[in-house]
Amino acid sequence: MGRNNSEQGCDRILAFAVALLVLIGIVMVFSSSAVYAMEEYHDSWYFLKRHILWAILGTALLLAAKSVDYHKLEGATYIIMAVTVLLLIGVMFPQMSKEVGGARRWLVIGGFSFQPSELAKFAVILFMAKSLVKRADKLGNFAYGFLPNLIVLGIFFMLILLQPDFGTALIISIVCFTMLYIAGVKKNYLIYSVAAAAPFLISAVLSAEYRKRRLLSFLDPWADPSDTGFQAVQSFIAFGRGGLWGLGLGDSRQKLFYLPEAHTDFIFSVVGEELGFIGTLGILALFLLVLWRGFKIAYHAKDMYGTHLAMGLTLLVAIQAFTNMGVAVGLLPTKGLTLPFISLGGSSLLITMLCMGVLLNISEHTVRR
Repeated sequence: MGRNNSEQGCDRILAFAVALLVLIGIVMVFSSSAVYAMEEYHDSWYFLKRHILWAILGTALLLAAKSVDYHKLEGATYIIMAVTVLLLIGVMFPQMSKEVGGARRWLVIGGFSFQPSELAKFAVILFMAKSLVKRADKLGNFAYGFLPNLIVLGIFFMLILLQPDFGTALIISIVCFTMLYIAGVKKNYLIYSVAAAAPFLISAVLSAEYRKRRLLSFLDPWADPSDTGFQAVQSFIAFGRGGLWGLGLGDSRQKLFYLPEAHTDFIFSVVGEELGFIGTLGILALFLLVLWRGFKIAYHAKDMYGTHLAMGLTLLVAIQAFTNMGVAVGLLPTKGLTLPFISLGGSSLLITMLCMGVLLNISEHTVRR
């Protein structure tokens, strides 16, 4: 189908959905963290103040990205990738990073900590979009059209896995393979690659005791509800208590030191307890709205680079959101991933807002089909 030359304005529906999710995040971070913050830091506003700061910085980053032509990212892709690789290597040095829960994922710069793996999500999607345009006519060729993408993905996968951060590495891989599939790479290449990587992935899970425990607790959390299945069971209790309409904003009981990571990985469970099934449906609807508008922007993008980039950025947010919600309700093993826009996490919020800023810029350059 042909396209005319009339460009559209910014996608206001997407902007509205993002703004609403950020506002909901601010409210839920305070609701889920106030008691814990008072106990640990003697300041119930401790996490809220940090989250609002990151939200302001994220909004500024979104507006900056929205105002810059997304085509400039294509030329800066290799620079962004090189910086990201250096940062990922930097977290391996104790002098430059900090260890939390046995993982070294945070780079410490001037008193602030940042997760390079979050930037890696953005960098890999930039590369994949650039590569798919460059190799558009050779995607059926394994050596030229597929292998270079696989090599770059493998490098980032290993660097992130060394932290270790299996969940983020897996999310990036799923997004990239989906982009390759949509772009038209032969299915056999993707299937054989997954089959070849399967023994390595299984070994990575079984070789780490905490990953093995997560898998076993996923299969039967009630077998050990006080230890390996504790998070899952407490999350189920939160949803059960919430019922249809919820206990009311701020009235969660599970956040009172029963549910671990209530303000980060399991904030969706607090939403379910306080706002009920209706509240969780509202969150799900907003993410589906982001998914729909993102796909629409990709479909109407001015060029194929915009199409691939919009697709990748949309998939990143949607897949991570659905994974987090899936973990909370027990459909997936625990991954240690935040709920985009809503969970406490400065690095995650900044990069997610950056992605949405770029997506909004692409929407300004769309054309009608």
